[in-house]
Amino acid sequence: MKLRFQGVKFMVGVGLLYGGLALYDSDKTLQALQKSGMVLMEILAIFSVVVFISAAIHYYIDSRSLAKHLGEESGLKGWLIALGAGVLSHGPMYAWYPMIRDLREHGAGDGRVAAFFYARAIKVPLLPIMVEYFGLAFTIVLTIYILLSAWIQGLIMDRIDWIAEDREP
Repeated sequence: MKLRFQGVKFMVGVGLLYGGLALYDSDKTLQALQKSGMVLMEILAIFSVVVFISAAIHYYIDSRSLAKHLGEESGLKGWLIALGAGVLSHGPMYAWYPMIRDLREHGAGDGRVAAFFYARAIKVPLLPIMVEYFGLAFTIVLTIYILLSAWIQGLIMDRIDWIAEDREP
């Protein structure tokens, strides 16, 4: 029961904080609330699409069939699936652990799993905000670097597995 109301407690705390700030400087507090509302409206549509896609993935995709596409012999297709799924995934990381465990048990390679985890650093709902603050060029370059780094980390994880199992890459 305690975990169930943490969000409500946080929301009440933020409301009280805004109330206290409004007593101190109501103009700036109103500006902050307006800016927060604008940011919320910007990301709400994109966030809704991401939630829908993620829910559809969880509902329709079977771990066994997906694991076939994420094995060591999956090639470029497996890397693209792992990176794309990482980018599109949302929510707390621990919520993905059971599905990732199932994928590994059904043959998904550890390198693809690592790439999935690293690619989660790209948050689709936050990309428009990033463009707003840092510009389109910066956002594109950083996103490409994150994807390349995720792929390299996956390759390193595969290499560690090969060394641990004493086999050739």
